[in-house]
Amino acid sequence: METIIFHIDVNSAFLSWEAVYRLFHKGGKLDLREIPSAVGGDMSMRHGIILAKSIPAKKYNIKTGETILEAQQKCPELVLVPPNYGLYEQCSAAFMDILKEYSDTVEQYSIDEAFVDMTSTCHLFGTPEETAELIKNRIREELGFTVNIGISCNKLLAKMASDFKKPDRVHTLYPEEIERKMWPLAVSDLFFVGRATAKKLITMGIRTIGELAASDPKWLKTILKKQGEIIWGFANGIDCSPVLSQPAPNKGYGNSTTTPFDVMDIPNAKKVLLALAETVGTRLRNDQVQIEVVAVGIRYSDLSYVSHQKRLRSGTNLTLEIYEAACDLFMELWNGCPVRHLGIHTARVQEDDFIRQMLLFDDTDYDKLAKVDDTVDCIRERFGIDAVKRAVFVGQPIDHMSGGISREKRTVDYSKVEVQ
Repeated sequence: METIIFHIDVNSAFLSWEAVYRLFHKGGKLDLREIPSAVGGDMSMRHGIILAKSIPAKKYNIKTGETILEAQQKCPELVLVPPNYGLYEQCSAAFMDILKEYSDTVEQYSIDEAFVDMTSTCHLFGTPEETAELIKNRIREELGFTVNIGISCNKLLAKMASDFKKPDRVHTLYPEEIERKMWPLAVSDLFFVGRATAKKLITMGIRTIGELAASDPKWLKTILKKQGEIIWGFANGIDCSPVLSQPAPNKGYGNSTTTPFDVMDIPNAKKVLLALAETVGTRLRNDQVQIEVVAVGIRYSDLSYVSHQKRLRSGTNLTLEIYEAACDLFMELWNGCPVRHLGIHTARVQEDDFIRQMLLFDDTDYDKLAKVDDTVDCIRERFGIDAVKRAVFVGQPIDHMSGGISREKRTVDYSKVEVQ
């Protein structure tokens, strides 16, 4: 049976979801998708970057990831709206629910895109193109936003196809169409080719995907290591990765945060690390795993970055143990300069049935710490994350559970926002 893979990508997802919500639930008259607009972070919280943009905003060369000030200089009339991740999660769930009606094998690739293996079910709805049109139109009519759908025999080609002309389109990219549709594209358009790799390829005289496909894979591997081999295969349409309905286990857990002010002393730095250890530890315990490696990353106010890691004596998911390891690493790393961003990352994940190696002179009651963590987790799950807070965070500007999606991005108070 011929393999049929769809890649479904929401057009300007965050911006589209906000536009639909305002039009259908807040009485808005202005469609943000039809004007130069963008979703941007809170500059007062030092999160002032563009997170998503409308298609008209692209005409001004506004780019995701640039600062709001840079975007406003390019387009002074740019309409900015605050992020609302709570809304995005609801829209994403509704989007995925529709896809699961057409196949049992749906892999959520990100909050706004998914792969669907239609091999065994496509015949129930028509040809691949007819089925894709059916799904695309249904999402637009029922949920109010548009998607692009790419169709092929593997995930790589389906994803490349969905990036063709937007919005609200269905595109195919079968192996016999690669030479005509994909090879003329710039090498930077190929999946897994980032900005730095694209620059290297251009200096090597490789400007198009077709030129990359025609290159010697051994030569590419010599220069670009393993990535050279991978992107040569991608350029030739080779991808054997399956669509996974269940996500692969995490190889590491971590969280980081941009602090609301430059951290210039050890006590405040340790509070931030404790808040990050709270969220990382909670996630580990929720997934019933432990970690053996803790790493700390520091971004200074000049945007320079350093990191360091250590291996623990035993696997753990205890908040205080992760925190103490992070503090040790911070003290080794910190050069005394103002800190803008801190992160805790972990590795060597294992199941939470690991027997702790006891030490002769270690009098820590690990069972008691585990019971405290479990009790706090249960209270927070039932009554909210603010139901229990360590005293050190009372009256402090540092969020007691930092990292991930910051609080100001999780919801929007529309009573304070002008909806046009």
